[in-house]
Amino acid sequence: MSIANLGVFFALLGAVLAALFAGIGSAKGVGMAGQAAAGVCTDDPGKFSKVLILQLLPGTQGIYGLLIAFITMTQIGVMGGDANISVYKGLLYFAACLPMIVVGPVSALNQAKAAVASIAMVNKRPETFGKSMIFPAMVETYAILALLIDILAIFGVSALSI
Repeated sequence: MSIANLGVFFALLGAVLAALFAGIGSAKGVGMAGQAAAGVCTDDPGKFSKVLILQLLPGTQGIYGLLIAFITMTQIGVMGGDANISVYKGLLYFAACLPMIVVGPVSALNQAKAAVASIAMVNKRPETFGKSMIFPAMVETYAILALLIDILAIFGVSALSI
């Protein structure tokens, strides 16, 4: 690899790590919530649709990480175009991906904990389903904030002429 390709390497590393870490966090989170949901459905199969919705909530961070990866790869020319950027700009893209790299998996795992608690809540009191969704949704807020700052930063780096 020549020094000319290092910019693309760093930018692509940021994109891949955003998808990888957010995806790992979501996979673990959905698995944790799925175990709780399966326990509820064992006792009462009629609660399946409610607990399924709660189980799926920690999966959104994986989608956000994938979105950041696609946007980054599009901006650096890997998915069509000229993949030739400076090392400095590649490092800026890497930095732009950091919020999802860090916040994505942390948010997914903490959202899973809230979802597991909400699944237990629905198990004991099914009428609280609407309220139970608020607890994991509050954790989602931070994944959305990381997604937004990533998008703004990636497009901000793209606008730089360096």
